[in-house]
Amino acid sequence: MLWALGIGLVAIAIAELLLRVRYGLGNPPLYVADARTGYRLAPNQSLRRRGNRIAINQYSMRGPAVAPQRPTDALRVLMVGDSIVNGGWWTDQSELLSVKVQEELANLHPSGVQTVEVLNASANSWGPRNELGYLLRFGTFEAQLVLVVLNTDDLFAIAPHSYDLGRNPAYPTRRPPLALWEVIQRRRGYTPSPALQALHDQGGDRVGVNLEALRQIHQVVQAAGGRLAIAMTPLRRELDPDGPRDYELVARQRLTTFTQSEGIPYLDGLPLFQQTAPERLYFDHIHLSAKGNAWVGQALAELLLELWNHTPDPTLPPTHEPLSDLW
Repeated sequence: MLWALGIGLVAIAIAELLLRVRYGLGNPPLYVADARTGYRLAPNQSLRRRGNRIAINQYSMRGPAVAPQRPTDALRVLMVGDSIVNGGWWTDQSELLSVKVQEELANLHPSGVQTVEVLNASANSWGPRNELGYLLRFGTFEAQLVLVVLNTDDLFAIAPHSYDLGRNPAYPTRRPPLALWEVIQRRRGYTPSPALQALHDQGGDRVGVNLEALRQIHQVVQAAGGRLAIAMTPLRRELDPDGPRDYELVARQRLTTFTQSEGIPYLDGLPLFQQTAPERLYFDHIHLSAKGNAWVGQALAELLLELWNHTPDPTLPPTHEPLSDLW
């Protein structure tokens, strides 16, 4: 019995070590509740998952520490979004969409700046109301340009909440005692609380509520002296021959009409994705692969450069020069 117990303990220790070293289990990204955003990534984290580096700074952004004041010679872009922008555990820090946008934008040499910064304010499953809450909580960090990246599902996002935190294994608030414990918790599954289910079942014009959140984001950005752009990435199935579902087409058209009426530059990724082989762009049914981030990053950098080139100088009289038909 002692031999069996000893062998069992050794096996558990080996499994624990393997899960921690190779897969990064036992050290998941942690979340905190927030009255405005519902939840956000806990600040000041640095870890690895499945070999991918994940760094969260003091403002719950995925990236290095950032000063709240923009350097005088920099073009600062604040990207806001959900897991498309965040990248999750499947994306290394060097392959994030925001990093690719920063690299591409720097290569385009925006006029009048020496450096380019692209900040990444995001969290899994955020929608427009979560993103508005983040801007109300932390501001725009003196970014001249703010880019909200949506996917089709975001138009139907529920209200900010923290019901998942500490209950859903994907949103832990504390480290598990063992990597093996994390594996067990994830295999056990998760049943949403009645309060969360009630949010999903809530009726009303959810698309309209999220468009209103985008309108308020526009107001916040303008009040801070910045300019807003919106980009949309499609779900993988929207590229199938049947295309988006009827209710998605209606919501997409409402977003297009909204951006036109608000004067917000809008890049719909669906026509762009339809021009290439989508298999190499996706990690799964919704999230982008490393190649997808690089490909989309180039299009977003061009969108931002176009917006930067048409940013009005407050010392000059207004002009009516049209923007590019890129959006």
